Amino acid sequence: MDAIRLLLVVMAAAIGGAINAIAGGGTLVTFPALVGLGVPAIVANATSTVALWPGAIASMYGYRHELAGVRSWAVRFAVPSLVGGLVGALLLLRTPADRFDQIVPWLVLGATLLFLAQRPLMATLRKRRGESVGVDPATQPPSALLLLFQFGIAVYGGYFGAGIGILMLAALGFMGFTNIHRMNGLKNWGGLCINVTAAVTFALMGLVDWPVAIAMAAGAMLGGYAGSRLAQRVSQELVRRVVVLIGFVASLWLFLQ
Repeated sequence: MDAIRLLLVVMAAAIGGAINAIAGGGTLVTFPALVGLGVPAIVANATSTVALWPGAIASMYGYRHELAGVRSWAVRFAVPSLVGGLVGALLLLRTPADRFDQIVPWLVLGATLLFLAQRPLMATLRKRRGESVGVDPATQPPSALLLLFQFGIAVYGGYFGAGIGILMLAALGFMGFTNIHRMNGLKNWGGLCINVTAAVTFALMGLVDWPVAIAMAAGAMLGGYAGSRLAQRVSQELVRRVVVLIGFVASLWLFLQ
């Protein structure tokens, strides 16, 4: 890949890392960018997963104070996230390349629609539960149903990944969380665990374009940390609109391909 294309994927990774930290959905930027530059879909998926993982670490550092009161939740979240991420990655390895090319446009479109539905879904959840209940869900262990749901999210995340943050935020909303920064901290931790097993699996199987992944990782780390700091200071509405626009354009382009 020439220097100009490499610079473009670094920029896409920085934007994707920031979007993941702020609202989730960074894969909707990085994956189409790689495919558009000629990287095969399965390799693009694996490379994007590996490249965004350092960005998740950086954004986690930005949210470290928000996780101070939910350490037990973080520990319990790790197990289904790690195992599910591995299962999803192994499923991807068993998917023929031509079949994955056919599935990808639907995955991107579905993740975009899910992202678009996040706000009304969260509003409905909070209205049904009522925000005046007064019981901090962090004082109670996560339910078995939530952990099972997290495993399902992790399987999907290991397979493709776009939209897992949205699913985790919705699940946390069901459990009664209302502090978006604490929810983002737990979401980023879950995503970090999901992606680490998927990234290691893809790396061991030789699916990663390493020069591209390393360059993107640098951009993702910068974007992830900057996004985690900005998310706690600015409105997320503009970011959400940009992500939705990118998702619809990318899915349309992939369908036309």
